[in-house]
Amino acid sequence: MDRLHVPASFLVIGFLGFGVILGEAQTTAAPSNPQAAPAAGAIPAPGKSEPIPANAPHMSKQTRLEIIRDFETQLVYARTPFPMGRKGLQLKNGTTAPNGPALDQLIAIYGPSIKPGDPTHISFVHIKDNYIHLELNGGPVRRQKWYQHIQVSGANGNSVPISNNESVQNPHGSFLDVYFDKYVPEMSAAQLRDLIYPALDFKAKSKEEAYLDTVPPKVKEAIQAHHVLIGMNTEMVIHAVGKAPRKVRESDSGVSYEEWIYGQPPQDVDFVRIVGDEVVRVETMKVGGQKIVRTEKEVILNKPKEEEAKTEPDVRPANAPSLRRPGEDAQDVPKPDDGSRPPSLPPLPPVEGPGGGAGPNEVTGRL
Repeated sequence: MDRLHVPASFLVIGFLGFGVILGEAQTTAAPSNPQAAPAAGAIPAPGKSEPIPANAPHMSKQTRLEIIRDFETQLVYARTPFPMGRKGLQLKNGTTAPNGPALDQLIAIYGPSIKPGDPTHISFVHIKDNYIHLELNGGPVRRQKWYQHIQVSGANGNSVPISNNESVQNPHGSFLDVYFDKYVPEMSAAQLRDLIYPALDFKAKSKEEAYLDTVPPKVKEAIQAHHVLIGMNTEMVIHAVGKAPRKVRESDSGVSYEEWIYGQPPQDVDFVRIVGDEVVRVETMKVGGQKIVRTEKEVILNKPKEEEAKTEPDVRPANAPSLRRPGEDAQDVPKPDDGSRPPSLPPLPPVEGPGGGAGPNEVTGRL
């Protein structure tokens, strides 16, 4: 038994020593875990990445390939409206252009291609000298397929295309150009996401979350509580309570409005009155017969200021067309307030007919 006891003790001591050595190795390697690189595909929060240095070199070819591979086919959410047509948006120094009244005018003429909160995918990325071109939802013009560039030549030498190669506009596509001062500097994908954040949201997980980041805090709380405020627009109402099951168009004192009706008896019924694109009245009929009417504006949205009318004097050219007779002065024209009559015109000189006879305005006869 003594012979078996000695090797067993050595075996226990050996296991204890191996455990101590393994524990020290884990303790030594533990501090390196917080400094490990983030997992692939993790998107940092906007504003958390380091700013791009002012003396950063030109973007390398390897970085260009990594950014194109990272951004193409990625799903994002719009934070600003994009107009339909060949005019997209330009982003420089955190400001998009056109914006304000100019952007509203483009959307009023051509219509919106992408609305705030709409999901969109980056279909094409092209890095040029001083800006990065991002096409959204296929771009404003659909790209041609490879077979649309093929032509077949006949015996006479005339080439005939296999398919129609005309460009087709994409009503749901647009583009964003991110401009830099002199050249496209070296940057990471996270830094580029932070630059594009005023126009595109890479962090939002749903359309609702992306849209709520673009509205005022009071409107955001009302939408989350499914409550309609006086002063909201139609897009906010849809996000708050959904599309109206019933709509009625009427007019009151010459003002046309639209009534959106939510609910059916024996439940509460809400009547949301919309004039133009703004909620002006909310009437709620309770189950017990109580009627609640709200007309006081509860939220004021930032509307673009209209351009001031030019007050420059109207300068008429010297040869401008006019209905006045030659020699008639414009100052002699009577004003509506003075009650004076127009000046009498001098009689026209007689016009002699052919052969010295009476003209067409004279009457002759014999007695």
